[in-house]
Amino acid sequence: MTQRSDAREMKLFYEKKKQANAHELLPVLAEVLKALLSGTGLENLVAGEDFTDKSGLLRYNILPLHPKFSQRPIMLLPEVRVAFSAVFNVRSLPSANMKDDKTHTDILRWLQSWFGFQTGNVANQREHLILLLANMHARLNPKPSSAQMLDDRVVEELLAKTFENYLTWCKFLGRKSNIWLPSVKQEIQQHKLLYIALYLLIWGEASNLRLMPECLCYIFHHMSYELYGVLSGAVSLITGEKVRPAYGGEDESFLKNVVKPIYDVIFQEAQKNKNGASDHSTWRNYDDLNEFFWSTDCFKLGWPMRPDNDFFFISDETKNSQILCASRLSRVPQGIESCASCIPLVSVDTSHQNEQQNSQLPHESSSTENYLNSGAEQRQQQTTSSRSQQRWLGKTNFVEVRSFWHLFRSFDRMWTVLVLGLQVLIIMAWQGLGSPTQLLDPIIFEDILSIFITNAVLRVIQVILDIAFSWRTKQTMRSDQILRFTLKLSLAVAWAIILPIFYASSQNYRACSAKRSKAFLGMFCLSKYMVVVALYLTSNVIGMALFFVPAVTNYIETSTWRICSMLSWWSQPQLYVGRGMQEGLVPLLKYTTFWMILLSSKFLFSYYFEIKPLVGPTKEIMKINVNKYEWHEFFPQVKSNAGAILAVWAPIILVYFMDTQIWYSVFCTIFGGMCGIIHHLGEIRTMGMVRSRFCTLPEAFNMSLVPPAMPKEKKRMFPSFLEKKIFKKLGKAERIDPTKFALVWNQIINSFRSEDIISNREMELMTMPMSLEHSSGSIRWPLFLLAKKVS
Repeated sequence: MTQRSDAREMKLFYEKKKQANAHELLPVLAEVLKALLSGTGLENLVAGEDFTDKSGLLRYNILPLHPKFSQRPIMLLPEVRVAFSAVFNVRSLPSANMKDDKTHTDILRWLQSWFGFQTGNVANQREHLILLLANMHARLNPKPSSAQMLDDRVVEELLAKTFENYLTWCKFLGRKSNIWLPSVKQEIQQHKLLYIALYLLIWGEASNLRLMPECLCYIFHHMSYELYGVLSGAVSLITGEKVRPAYGGEDESFLKNVVKPIYDVIFQEAQKNKNGASDHSTWRNYDDLNEFFWSTDCFKLGWPMRPDNDFFFISDETKNSQILCASRLSRVPQGIESCASCIPLVSVDTSHQNEQQNSQLPHESSSTENYLNSGAEQRQQQTTSSRSQQRWLGKTNFVEVRSFWHLFRSFDRMWTVLVLGLQVLIIMAWQGLGSPTQLLDPIIFEDILSIFITNAVLRVIQVILDIAFSWRTKQTMRSDQILRFTLKLSLAVAWAIILPIFYASSQNYRACSAKRSKAFLGMFCLSKYMVVVALYLTSNVIGMALFFVPAVTNYIETSTWRICSMLSWWSQPQLYVGRGMQEGLVPLLKYTTFWMILLSSKFLFSYYFEIKPLVGPTKEIMKINVNKYEWHEFFPQVKSNAGAILAVWAPIILVYFMDTQIWYSVFCTIFGGMCGIIHHLGEIRTMGMVRSRFCTLPEAFNMSLVPPAMPKEKKRMFPSFLEKKIFKKLGKAERIDPTKFALVWNQIINSFRSEDIISNREMELMTMPMSLEHSSGSIRWPLFLLAKKVS
């Protein structure tokens, strides 16, 4: 009885809200009412009631888009009205198959009818698109000439921002964009909005696939081509019917047929992780799966997607994983059977179905039974052969390898500079140079050139580490990447062998230098080693030159020319991300200057206070002959003082490498303090300074955040100095107007109070009083500025 009375009361409450047009509550109340009436015998009370939500536009986050809410203040804003009219413009579009109300159709519901997006996603992206267009329309400068139509500049700007990554992806893969625009000028804006809306719908329903942006580009590439076919009314050459999307427009067809199969692959790969216990090379994460769409091999996946592609193959460790992923795609959507580009999909498990079919057939003829069995065996063999041909893609570019050698590989330039600098400092101190000009002495200069031998050895270590860290991707590594590693290792080993050989055979140069004249031209008596060093440096000339011209480097990395691709291929693998991210010339000069000053200070300090004082004692120790060692058990065969020299130099070498961070901290403090002084950071430290600077906030607000007004057309030109001064004065008056700043300031304070960050008393002290006095120039500042003034 209690349940029946509750049901009757809920029925009366539902009728009351229905009469009051409380459309926001009706869907929820309908669900509650149906739950209460089930099993009570009172189902006849709502037998003729239609509980379907007849208007999805009634639910909203920010914008109430239903016509009954058209007089809301936010809907009366001009930028919202023009964006609303542009989104709801479906004229000249092919008729859509809509089951519900067609009176309030917009371009997103039209796309939903063709591609099968979810209703909630359509509602969210409708508001999203209108707000994007309204915000950009409000920021236009100069203002649009027509207040009733959406400006083309808004759509063009939004199109460029939305498809920046997609166009870059198409350029990287050498494919043309599938954003096709009509020749009729009146339809261009509508088609642009359709492509933007399609991408927003794909993005909104992709869920975790948003972490794979190039996968979304692949999906949009094919769906935009289908959209173009629908808009142009293209006819299939095979069926003779109009082209329709591959997955149809059924409810949630995009989620079931596109998003879910790819997500199943992600889920199965995540299961192989075993909560971090599995090796990093045995499973793929989002980035690894996304790298599949960085090459033209991704187009072998097809559209509709082929379940027998290697992308959906998990591995042999999970036997049923590939079956599960393939079964998601085994059901062919309606209308695909006639597609010539689609391959026939074979059911994954056909043996059980064949047994059921054979059991239902009459056993009249053994030939018929043999024919059916042979057909089943052939289909099973085809399925098995297709599975055996599949392979797990694995990781293509990177596999995590935890090693201490990452400290060297990640900072190889810094370690190279420190090691080569130490070698130069030791040579200079050992030769006892009194002035920098003595470095031009040919013998000393050749000894200093021995740093290139050390550099060649370090380069070999660097290449070996690159190969070692990429070794786990050898099965999936592309052939061009294998060739690059092979050439780099061969070249590095060759230089590491050639340079010491020519350095050891450079005795002829010493004889030549002893006979050389004192003139300046006598210094050009070059040895073979110097010639080889010059050749060695020519291999790095291009890289050194491009380092100081980052704009050219960015162009080479992002260009599709074959020459540019070859140059970038040698320096780094052909990856989609990380290209063209070089800093500008000015930041590069600042960065280089900072490190040149830092390293110069470090080398000077290390030379005069660390290296040079040890050279004299080291030479004295080397002159001492030791015939008997007290600890001969450790070094019984040693006849020199190498152990003593090592004990003297080891702490200094450690300090030499470790004090770099000290110098870095010192110079960061100095340069950081200088930047803080230039940018006035930390200047406001007292209430008096707040009071003195607060009056400048309105001008800064108007200059930085308020868009300038559209300049008025001048009827005649007055090139006089007086007119320029008058216009300049008027502009200054607009800059110091505090009205707009006061409105925004009070709104921020009110939001602080609504979020319970401040109390009512604090809100009263921080609010700027608003009055008509703002127009006269007098300003009433917040009361908190009187702190410590009135006690």
